[in-house]
Amino acid sequence: MPQNPKPADAAAPRLGKPLKRSFFGRSVHEVAPDLIGATLLVDGVGGIITEVEAYHHTDPAAHSFNGPTPRNRVMFGPPGFAYVYRSYGIHWCANFVCEAEGSASAVLIRALQPTHGISAMRRRRGLQEERALCSGPGKLCEALGISVKHNELPLDHPPFALHARLGKPDIAAGVRIGITKAVDLPWRYGLKGSRFLSKPF
Repeated sequence: MPQNPKPADAAAPRLGKPLKRSFFGRSVHEVAPDLIGATLLVDGVGGIITEVEAYHHTDPAAHSFNGPTPRNRVMFGPPGFAYVYRSYGIHWCANFVCEAEGSASAVLIRALQPTHGISAMRRRRGLQEERALCSGPGKLCEALGISVKHNELPLDHPPFALHARLGKPDIAAGVRIGITKAVDLPWRYGLKGSRFLSKPF
């Protein structure tokens, strides 16, 4: 049954221009920080992206590092598509494919500040606390209803909608979380001072 996010939208911030797939056809290290402050919606439910991680094909922590597989094949295609995979056999994680076809680089969406469809997120997550609804990649996917059915879908067509940020936020950078390779690379980006993060910087 479709969710109706309207009751939670009374105080929702206005949205910037829609992001097209061409936005993602750049270096993953440009796209990742540029996503901070953008709004991600899935069937009208979502919010402001507050934390991401960049994964480059030359990076041992990237799923694409050892070449294409049935799971990661979308990473080797054109930019602007979703790469959704299950982490530890439990949680779904959403990534946005970047750079030219064949580069196999992507941005992991780690956290967002809920702004649209908050009641739907609360039902899906089984909790009320706004700060905890999307404070991690698995939580975010559960709150937005993202699963393998969204894998390989274009990011500029429904059910996805991405809107550019309206200003330039202060961005923090640090090492990535929960990986065992290339642990010193400062490729995690976040909205400085936000309480809607998976982990403080």
